[in-house]
Amino acid sequence: MEKSCSLLIHFDKGSPAMANEIKEALEGNDVDAKVDALKKAIMLLLNGETLPQLFITIVRYVLPSEDHTVQKLLLLYLEIIDKTDSRGRVLPEMILICQNLRNNLQHPNEYICGVTLRFLCRLSEPEILEPLVPSVLANLDHRHPFIRRHALLAVAAIYRLPGQAGEQLLPDAPELVEKALSSEQDLSARRNAFLMLASCAQPRAVAHLLSHADHVPDWGDLLQMAALDLIRRVCRSNPAEKGKYIKIIISLLNSPSAAVVYECANTLVAMSSAPTAIRAAANTYCQLLLTQSDNNVKLIVLDRLNELKSSHREIMMEMIMDVLRALSSPNLDIRRKTLDIALELITSKNVDEVVLALKKEVVKTQTIELEKNGEYRQMLVQAIHSCAIKFPEVASTVVHLLMDFLGDTIVASALDVVLFVKEIIETNPKLRVSIITRLLDTFYQIRAARVCTCALWVIGEYCLSLSEVESGIATIKQCLGDLPFYTTTEEGEVMDGSKKPQQVNSSATISSRRPVVLADGTYATQSAASETALSAPIVLPGSLGSPGNLRSLILSGDFFVGSVVACTLTKLVLRLEEVQPSKSEANKACTGVLLIMTSMLQLGQSSFLPHPIDNDSFDRIVLCIRLLCNTGDEVRKIWLQSCRQSFAKMLAEKQFRETEEIKAKAQISHAQPDDLIDFYHLKSRKGMSQLELEDEVQDDLKRATGEFMKDGDDANKLNRILQLTGFSDPVYAEAFVTVHHYDIVLDVTVINRTKETLQNLCLELATMGDLKLVDRPQNYTLAPESSKQIRANIKVSSTETGVIFGNIVYETSNVLERTVVVLSDIHIDIMDYISPASCADVTFRNMWAEFEWENKVAVNTVIQDEKEFLNHIIKSTNMKCLTPPSAVDGECGFLAANLYAKSVFGEDALVNVSVEKQADGKLSGYIRIRSKTQGIALSLGDKITLKQKGGN
Repeated sequence: MEKSCSLLIHFDKGSPAMANEIKEALEGNDVDAKVDALKKAIMLLLNGETLPQLFITIVRYVLPSEDHTVQKLLLLYLEIIDKTDSRGRVLPEMILICQNLRNNLQHPNEYICGVTLRFLCRLSEPEILEPLVPSVLANLDHRHPFIRRHALLAVAAIYRLPGQAGEQLLPDAPELVEKALSSEQDLSARRNAFLMLASCAQPRAVAHLLSHADHVPDWGDLLQMAALDLIRRVCRSNPAEKGKYIKIIISLLNSPSAAVVYECANTLVAMSSAPTAIRAAANTYCQLLLTQSDNNVKLIVLDRLNELKSSHREIMMEMIMDVLRALSSPNLDIRRKTLDIALELITSKNVDEVVLALKKEVVKTQTIELEKNGEYRQMLVQAIHSCAIKFPEVASTVVHLLMDFLGDTIVASALDVVLFVKEIIETNPKLRVSIITRLLDTFYQIRAARVCTCALWVIGEYCLSLSEVESGIATIKQCLGDLPFYTTTEEGEVMDGSKKPQQVNSSATISSRRPVVLADGTYATQSAASETALSAPIVLPGSLGSPGNLRSLILSGDFFVGSVVACTLTKLVLRLEEVQPSKSEANKACTGVLLIMTSMLQLGQSSFLPHPIDNDSFDRIVLCIRLLCNTGDEVRKIWLQSCRQSFAKMLAEKQFRETEEIKAKAQISHAQPDDLIDFYHLKSRKGMSQLELEDEVQDDLKRATGEFMKDGDDANKLNRILQLTGFSDPVYAEAFVTVHHYDIVLDVTVINRTKETLQNLCLELATMGDLKLVDRPQNYTLAPESSKQIRANIKVSSTETGVIFGNIVYETSNVLERTVVVLSDIHIDIMDYISPASCADVTFRNMWAEFEWENKVAVNTVIQDEKEFLNHIIKSTNMKCLTPPSAVDGECGFLAANLYAKSVFGEDALVNVSVEKQADGKLSGYIRIRSKTQGIALSLGDKITLKQKGGN
């Protein structure tokens, strides 16, 4: 685009109208045909056609028309035609339309007059506007507010004309507008007048605002928004004066308009650090969160609360229950954001209230059927888990409630519950007995293999007393059903061993042994199940119709579950030998367990299943059999103590890492030793309100703790300057690149190295990747040996390495051709968009399985130490290592670690580093990158390839 455009209309190029047809229609007397012809002409002009022959036709046949639609379209036509020649002078024929515009401005019909005034706002030619100024000013006192509203807009547009043209045409515009503002009653007209003063005569706007400070709450919302915008601008340029305006903002917090209230809160947070002001803003955000039904508004407000949480955590802690009320929204994104904010504000004072609220939400997921109840329940379980880890005293109030969800159909939710139980039972020894009892009672409800294996580990490790051990063995046997797992009939057919050939009493047997689902959706109690267990041998169906029992999982070919069952039973038998005084009872239990293991091996090696048992599971079960047949004290110690000790050590290390991270975040910047000290008690308090005093104190504190210091270091800024041309080029250019998440700002310094004036100098840029130029390049004139700062804005839409390239084009007075200087390419680094983040191992594995883009980079480095190489990759990619340090300790010649980062656009980047030391001392292996989008996977791969050799 070479010309600015103020009008965009969709144009179907399928059947373009001919200029002759349009001309004939305009010359006719049919008004509808004229309207249609004008529309076609406007669309052709907008799509690059010139149509010079139409102008005189329109002046002769369309200008005199009294039809309102024709007049409106005529103004649109006049808006888009070229009104100047190639030298910038107004075309002589434009004088023909001036009289028509003057007549329109004095027209008795308000609509004609109003749209004409609106049209004048789009004109930038002083020669056309000059004869119309008296008519525009006359309309400032028009009886109809529609006319006055647009007359004020026209005055503002004329006064803002480039150069001195506007001030020459209307030298007294600010006085006239201020006079109109003081007497005007129409809200839109007052807003237009106030905006004109705010942009063109700010002191007058400020004086008007302060003189009417007590009446601002009575102004309409349009005018209040304009006043807030002015306050922000004034305080940005002169922070010392903000005390005058805070009272106005506080008074506007009670406005009935949600937009005004939101802007007030934003302005308060930006201007003041006083606790009263921040508390008022936080309260406002929380009210908006509850009263607004639009999900987008709620997400924006939650973002503001999240920002407040970072800078004013103590105040936000008081608001935590108000924030949690946003969980009433059915939207998952809102709920997730709400929980994330709340979890970082939990303290020992408010944790009980928070956990109680979360428990109520968990119960709601059972009673109310919603589409994504499972996902929401999982989020709540994770939140409660986090609370219980930070504050163990609340665990007892939630653990039993959550254990009802071990049999949840959403596997992720059930897995979160069992991991929570696993962690709580170790960190809260007082809850061990009650958790084990509840787990044994609900074990038969568990349906997912991963949940089963985790629950079995808990049973094997934490069943300590005689009754617990016996109950544990009985529960597992009950879920495994009758042995053998399969039988061979006389005809040679293989069938499930639990399905007896006799059909007598079969219906009664099955109905009494299946978990009964009651009317409210819960399962029958364990006492009923125990009675059925005593009445007859347990028969659990081997089909996948009831995926919660161990028998069905093993018969489906999941022998990993079988190996975990073997290990759990082995641990229980070893512990039974310690706590059971009767040797014969212990031996009897041991024999029963051995029979189960041999049955599993027999099943795994039979033709009953399509796939035989895997080698790992086979070896594990055989190890358990050998162990029970010949137990030594050292082996007994490893099985009964070492596993739990390792788990306790892992938890302690995890807690230590989290504590260290919190400490690192808590470190604040400090002031320089030679900074000015401002003594608060020596200040004058005359005429200052309590809020202003608070604000002064907070500013002094910020100054003392270094928060007012600039974030960027000058040395870092110098590192971001890129040389675009050579020193010998006639034009030297260098760029300072600033990356603000969603956009990139290029500040390009252009220096004329020649003795000639460079005319029409233009910085032409182009991009590759997901980068888009925002601004249209402008032409500049550069004097000899002078410089010019040119700013270019580029929008970024995804995390991807982008390239900006271009050239500088200019003309000189003695050379007819344009000269082109090619610029060096600017590579936008992906590291500017990704930051280290953390996630649970389960989440990492789920994302790893889900993401489809993978980039596999072979290790090629001169570094010979595995840990040194891992640290180098972490530093180069700006990612966080999720693998704990203890897991990569020691020397074994092999290292595997998971890295994770998140982009500013919410994209996840997963990296797995697997390296092995060869015999010659060199490292080999692969770095695998996975992401949801192709750009981040490829860009990270390129970065790692470039950096992995050990270079900078």
